[in-house]
Amino acid sequence: MFSTQLFSRGMLALLLLAFAAPVFAQSFRVQCPTSTVLHPAVVTAGVSGAIKCQQISGGDGYSTMADGNQTYMFSFGPLSGLADIRAGNPGTEPASVFNTVGDPVNDPTFNGAVGLAPDPDSVPAGQITGHVDPRPIMDIGVMNGNIPAPEMAIDEDDEFFLTLTNVGMIMRPDLFEKHTVHFHGYPNASSFYDGVPDASVAINIGASFTYYYLAPDAGTYFWHCHITPPEHLQMGMVGQIYVRPRQNRVASGTLYAGLVGQQADLRTKCGSDILCSSPLPPANTTTHLNNKSGTPTLYAYNDGDGSTAYDVEYPVQIHGFDPNFHFVGMTFNPEAFTDMKDKHFLLNGRSYPDTVTPGPMSTEVSDGTQHFSQPLPTIINIPVGGKALLRISDLDVTEFQTLASLGIPMHVIGVNARLLRDLSGNDLTYNTNSITLGGGESIDVILDASDTVNHPAGAVYYLYTPNLDHLSNDAENFGGLMTEVHICNSVNPTSKSCV
Repeated sequence: MFSTQLFSRGMLALLLLAFAAPVFAQSFRVQCPTSTVLHPAVVTAGVSGAIKCQQISGGDGYSTMADGNQTYMFSFGPLSGLADIRAGNPGTEPASVFNTVGDPVNDPTFNGAVGLAPDPDSVPAGQITGHVDPRPIMDIGVMNGNIPAPEMAIDEDDEFFLTLTNVGMIMRPDLFEKHTVHFHGYPNASSFYDGVPDASVAINIGASFTYYYLAPDAGTYFWHCHITPPEHLQMGMVGQIYVRPRQNRVASGTLYAGLVGQQADLRTKCGSDILCSSPLPPANTTTHLNNKSGTPTLYAYNDGDGSTAYDVEYPVQIHGFDPNFHFVGMTFNPEAFTDMKDKHFLLNGRSYPDTVTPGPMSTEVSDGTQHFSQPLPTIINIPVGGKALLRISDLDVTEFQTLASLGIPMHVIGVNARLLRDLSGNDLTYNTNSITLGGGESIDVILDASDTVNHPAGAVYYLYTPNLDHLSNDAENFGGLMTEVHICNSVNPTSKSCV
């Protein structure tokens, strides 16, 4: 039997550095250019969007379930944007932040790429070229799995550079698992960067690979590892990415204004251009200068009329797994795929009541250290008279999942990253009290609390599953798909906490 101490985080890092330092020095790299053809260093008229970057690790880790049990995972972890991810925000950063050399251990505000170091071989020496020191990558990345995987968010017209660094699996040293990133449902993705190993590449232990994407249409998508997908999805290698619309960059008060604002840009112009989400919608006279959080109003889609405006935004990733599958995955036993049955059901990696616990959750790993395992709570805070956009995705392998809202209507505006309008511009959005998704589907829902009489400050509602067997994690009174919705006097736009 293997000793967990022998293969603890520090020991593995030392062994790898001792015997493979030259390989790691060449194989671990990051890539985040400061300028490209689409986004030159000197911005010219008509250029929009930006360069965004993120680094993640592929490996393993532990998470804590609502009944206190620690569960083994195959998982992705953050290697950039650490401060933002701990705060429950996406870890996607602009190049100016990502290309920052710092101390991820002692600096709680550090959001740069872990391991990034001046390149001694550059001319002149000391330039930031993507050269990394492998030691901090191993120190931070090993046994640092998150569930869900690190969240990503970009804007339409962005160029996204995503580096995956495979740090290996400590609890399963017999597995030489490759990993990939597959953006499920992403339109027009290059097959080379699609993450399906048959048509692209897979990343070996001790190597890094940078994926490149030009942001597609606005909407909610998700991503996962495409190496033996039923196993790696079941074990936790799943995450969410969403794309914000160009309409967010339209000046306040000019959303629908003839030859200015949205209609001046052919990429968002409605009525004639095929790239618009729909033909010309009815004019909406609401200016939406600021939302209830006191910040410029944001939109879920390029709607042309402000109908998808919201005040606060929350990702909600549904996931389920079979705890026995995770147990045998850690104990060198064969995995019974045909008997796989999900019994643990999670919202953003947690079950109730952990879903409403603010801040990140941590779990002790095999060497006795604490790691942020579930950084994303699911408590939904809505300012009085406001609206909350829920970006819901179902990454379950075996089950359909249903979420219901008691007291606050759910306005469904998008399904599978598409605004609900037909080719004639007719509104196909609808109100409901529950939504059902299968694995691989996403849905955008606005919880509309604008009726202040029926939704006063201090009111508490529930978002939960009416499937009673999904309201517990294989044990009475523990876990399940449920969280709380709070109506607040106001919501802090950064922390999303009630104030």
